[in-house]
Amino acid sequence: MSRVHPGRFTAPADTEVTVFLIGMRFNRLHRIDAWWPVVSAMPPMLRHLAAHPETGMLGQHSWFGRTTILLTYWRDPQSLQAFAADTDAPHLEPWRRFMRRVGASGTVGIWHETYVVPAGHQESLYANMPVFGLAAATRHVPVGPGSSTARQRLRLGSATPAPGAE
Repeated sequence: MSRVHPGRFTAPADTEVTVFLIGMRFNRLHRIDAWWPVVSAMPPMLRHLAAHPETGMLGQHSWFGRTTILLTYWRDPQSLQAFAADTDAPHLEPWRRFMRRVGASGTVGIWHETYVVPAGHQESLYANMPVFGLAAATRHVPVGPGSSTARQRLRLGSATPAPGAE
């Protein structure tokens, strides 16, 4: 079990980050032959990414259920796209296999979403938690003066004045 850090912490919003969510849904649970290859393809990818920090993945968390979710943080969208297209990395061939064997059958659903978050445009708070999420992927720092509210952590008020405000 991860050590709980008492108090309030945040991940500073001082760098751009790319958030990539990916998952699958078991549409036909009894079709283990169709969904097992999809499920078993992800651990080698995560091991590869952990062993090769130069790929640009900063951290990840996953949740399992009928619909699975893998939350990953990346240095930039180019790093994510390079990994997806790299013929030497363990992604491209499982993706092609999925599209050939399962893609159109409806047995397994897959999804992903990518968000590029510019510096200063994210806010996070972790209270009485292990190091988690964006703080685990970047930096885990105590909340203090200047970062005690969501507005201060987000810093949008200092980025662009509202129309008509001077």
